[in-house]
Amino acid sequence: MVGAIATQPDLPRRARIAITLGDPSGIGPELVAKLLSNPENRQRADIVLLADKSELEAGVSDAGGVEIAISPDGAAGPNGIQVLDDNSVSQFPSSRGQVSKASGGRCMHQLRRALKLVQAGEIDGIVFAPLNKSSLKLAGMSEEDELRWFANQLQFEGVTSEINIAGELWTARVTSHIGVEDVAGRITRESTLKAIELLHRLRWESGIESPRLGVCALNPHNGENGAFGRQEIDHIRPAVQDAVELGINVQGPFPCDTIFLKREHFDGIVTMYHDQGQIAMKLLSFDGGVTVQGGLPIPVATPAHGTAFDIVGKNLAAVTSTQNAFDVAVTMAERRILKEEGLVPEDPVKNGASVKAPAVVLNTSCC
Repeated sequence: MVGAIATQPDLPRRARIAITLGDPSGIGPELVAKLLSNPENRQRADIVLLADKSELEAGVSDAGGVEIAISPDGAAGPNGIQVLDDNSVSQFPSSRGQVSKASGGRCMHQLRRALKLVQAGEIDGIVFAPLNKSSLKLAGMSEEDELRWFANQLQFEGVTSEINIAGELWTARVTSHIGVEDVAGRITRESTLKAIELLHRLRWESGIESPRLGVCALNPHNGENGAFGRQEIDHIRPAVQDAVELGINVQGPFPCDTIFLKREHFDGIVTMYHDQGQIAMKLLSFDGGVTVQGGLPIPVATPAHGTAFDIVGKNLAAVTSTQNAFDVAVTMAERRILKEEGLVPEDPVKNGASVKAPAVVLNTSCC
C-alpha cells in the first residue's frame, strides 16, 4: 500500500452488519457458516443474519459441523449473532446446486429485508454470499446487475460502480455490464471523472488518507497518439487532469497491459470496462477477491466468486473471500460511523483542498 493509512480514534459504537446467504442453492450457506464460526468476527462487529434456521443448519452441516454462537438474549453482540428468521423459507422451494426462480426469489427477499434495515437506520453495512444472475433474472430482476438493483431498491440516484478488491489494490470501472461493442461510446470525460472521484472517495473511506490512483487507457499502446483511437486524447486524459485539479492523486492513462505491473504505486486503478480489470484482479487474487457495490449509502460487500454449484454440500468452499468481504464492510462502516460523529476529518478533496502530489510520476508510455 502506498497511501498513508489514517489514524483511527476509538469508535463510539460497534458497527452493525447484516449478512445474507446469497443464493441458498449454492455454497453461500456453507460460506456464511464458516464465517460466523470465527469468534473474532463477533468481537469486531454486531452481526445480524437474515436466514431461516433450517438454512443456517444446512450451512453448518455443509461446513463440517462448525459451531456458531447465537445470542442468548436475541441481540447481536460479542457473545453471539442475532438471527432474524421471518418464517418465509417455505415460499421459495428450491433444489440445491441448481439455477431456479425460487432460489433467485429467496435471495432477493432476504436482500430486501436487509435494505429495509438500512432504511430504518438499524445496520451499518451488508455482506452477502454469492448470487446467481440467472436465478435472479428468472425471479424477475430486470436490472443489468445487482448494483443497479440495489440502487433502484434504495431509490438512490448517485454515482455507483462495482469495486473489485485484490489485497490492497482496488479497481473501479467506467463501464461495467455492457457489451464490448458499446464500451467506446460510453467512455466520456464526465464518466471517467466520476469513476475516478468515486474510487478516491471509497479508498478514503477505507482508511487511506491520500489514495494514489492510476487510470487505464482504452486502446492498445495508450492509443499511440490517436493512431488506435482518440478516447485517451479526447476523454480519458482530460478527465485525469480534471481530477488532479480537484486535488486527487491520480495519474494516467497507462497502457492496460502494463498498469497492473506497476500496481505497487497505486491504492486504486480505474479501468475502462469489465474484463480489462477483472482478468488482472482474478489472476492476482482469485480465492481472496472482494466486490463492493460502490457508491451506495452504506457499504455492501460480497466475495468476488460465484455460487459454485458443483461443490455444494462437499465442505470444499474456501471462506477467504467471504472473510475479506466482511473485513472490508466493517472497516468502511467504522469509518462512516466516525465521520458521522465528527471524529475524523472530511475528505479534503470534497472541499476542493489540494492534497500531496505523488512522490513518483510514472511514465505513461507503452513498454
